[in-house]
Amino acid sequence: MAHLLRRCRLLRQDHPRTRLPDAVHTVLHQALALRDRYHAGTVSPHGLAVARGHLIAALGAVLDRPSTVADVERFATHLSLEFPAIFSFLFDSTLEATNWRAEQALRPAIVTRKMAGGGHRSLRGAATQQVLASVLRTAHLRDLDAVSLFVDLLRAPTPTVSVALQAPRQ
Repeated sequence: MAHLLRRCRLLRQDHPRTRLPDAVHTVLHQALALRDRYHAGTVSPHGLAVARGHLIAALGAVLDRPSTVADVERFATHLSLEFPAIFSFLFDSTLEATNWRAEQALRPAIVTRKMAGGGHRSLRGAATQQVLASVLRTAHLRDLDAVSLFVDLLRAPTPTVSVALQAPRQ
């Protein structure tokens, strides 16, 4: 949602006479407000479903109106492609409205790449850095000691996946 709202704001600045960015901005903010009211307990599950249907219809109606501005039309096309996922967080309350957590999870690897090259001078270095970053992040999320984890992996006679890193079987 954050990137869609940002694009609305930029389009409103660049093309103040177009109506689509304002209308999309309004619908997206209504969706966020609905989510907040639902989490606060002031909207029932039935109320959420009804309001969600109204928001989906409202966004669909906005996207049905053509624009003569290329940037706005490009944004409308993007919204049409992403339409099934835009209100995902209103269908499943465990989903975030933005990808903030995912971006924060990637941050250490990105800082390493930008500050130290991160092994990206070759495809092999990039792949190695990708695996190391993944193992370190998984160890952090599972409260594992990364040093002892790497020691065990490096001492293994053959390449292996640590039992501590394997996904639990369901």
